[in-house]
Amino acid sequence: MTDSAADVARWARAFQAEIAEHRDRLTELDAAIGDADHGTNMDRGMRAVVAKLDATPAGDDIGALLKTVGMTLVSTVGGASGPLYGTVFLRMATATAGRSELDGDGWAAALDAGVEGVQARGKAVLGDKTMVDALVPAAAAFRHAVESGATAGEAWHAAAVAARAGVKATVPMVARKGRASYLGERSAGHQDPGATSSYLLVHCGAEQLGGQAHSGAVRT
Repeated sequence: MTDSAADVARWARAFQAEIAEHRDRLTELDAAIGDADHGTNMDRGMRAVVAKLDATPAGDDIGALLKTVGMTLVSTVGGASGPLYGTVFLRMATATAGRSELDGDGWAAALDAGVEGVQARGKAVLGDKTMVDALVPAAAAFRHAVESGATAGEAWHAAAVAARAGVKATVPMVARKGRASYLGERSAGHQDPGATSSYLLVHCGAEQLGGQAHSGAVRT
């Protein structure tokens, strides 16, 4: 089973809907340890992404589509989230440039590229209480599943399970990056908003991509 550009566009639209549904929750999480704007910023950015996709002639180049998503996020999402999320999509775009279909191996390479990009940009590692705490285990679980013979749908499910666990793991952490790091020990006990929205992105992948083999199987 492979995914087309239309499938990737459906993933982006599903992510927009998830962000809209969880906007207030994301803002609540950010109010505890950040600037209280993650939900509103991501909602504005993903609405802009969908508007851009609606206005852009449909094509079959997955890399070009991902580049559109990334550039739109960079230009419309405030704070650190725009450059970081934009980097995820722009690095995935580079990894998939010119491709009209993606299988499990193709997605594994794209996810690895996106995660490596956001780590390079944000200088964050596992345990820093950031979106990396959801994305790194998700990409690792995806690749491990594919290399173990899983389908892309099964790999997306494994990635969503790992991302969800990564989100929960941020609760006791003391933030070492971003606005939350200014709170020091007081940042412990709160779930990271960036990791939460990153989980939603992976969750939408489990619902929309790889043949939708495990639609709706993992929630947080």
